[in-house]
Amino acid sequence: MPTFTAARREHEFVDARGVTIHYYVWNAAKPTAIVQLAHGLGDHATRYENLAQYLVKNGFTVYASDQRGHGRTGAQQHGGDLTQLGHLGEGGIRAVLDDAHQFTGIIQADHPGVPVVYLGHSWGSIVGQILVNEHAEDFAAVVLSGTAHRTPLHMNAGDLNKRHRSLGPTRFEWLSRDPEVVRGFVDDEYAFYADAWGLFGLDGLRLYGRPKKGLPDIPLLIVIGEEDSLGGERSVRILAENYIRRGGLTHVEVIVYAGARHEIFNETNKTEVYADLVHWLATHLPATS
Repeated sequence: MPTFTAARREHEFVDARGVTIHYYVWNAAKPTAIVQLAHGLGDHATRYENLAQYLVKNGFTVYASDQRGHGRTGAQQHGGDLTQLGHLGEGGIRAVLDDAHQFTGIIQADHPGVPVVYLGHSWGSIVGQILVNEHAEDFAAVVLSGTAHRTPLHMNAGDLNKRHRSLGPTRFEWLSRDPEVVRGFVDDEYAFYADAWGLFGLDGLRLYGRPKKGLPDIPLLIVIGEEDSLGGERSVRILAENYIRRGGLTHVEVIVYAGARHEIFNETNKTEVYADLVHWLATHLPATS
């Protein structure tokens, strides 16, 4: 286990529809940039403790929220009934997007003049793609992990564990090759099996789309595992090409990790993934004095 050096501070804000959003901050002494970290569906922010600590160690402050329907935010929304986790509440997906933009504003107010990096995993990466279309100017760089090109042909909305079900007794073998990660997810009171269509219904159609034409030219990193069942390599290659051809981005990189599954930040090669992330950030963020 790593030695944790940065205290995790807990905060909250109230969104435009009256929902209290819980979020967490890991502070670096003199941050090069602020990483706005967005978790996956069925996931929550504090599962990213190891990654946050690594980023702090390398000079980045991390902000991560429990999005609507998730973690402590979802628990409070539903009066402590954890069986209701995943239900987003009034405003649905549009409210999640508005919350993420509001969260960016909080980060900018806390750290004026410091670059903000959006790092979204899975569901958080899909939210991030839409945010980039709407508010790309908010970010100095964007990292999309475990992501997909947002079309019915290229993003799996079905059983994500289907091709991994022979590997173990849970529905979560698709997440990681590390059995401790899978066990930890099963035992986590805030983690749950995410049936996107069951949760969102027609509201889920908001998640489909493609990169906007003529985006601000921000650097973009796409990272997935070779065995990721949400989109896969072909899907993210198409996504990257769309960011280049439609969006006009000139600094787009895709990294596919051999043998890895969906949660590359919780994979058996996570040390490599962490190091690649920090190296990419160091070489693509604007220089600071």
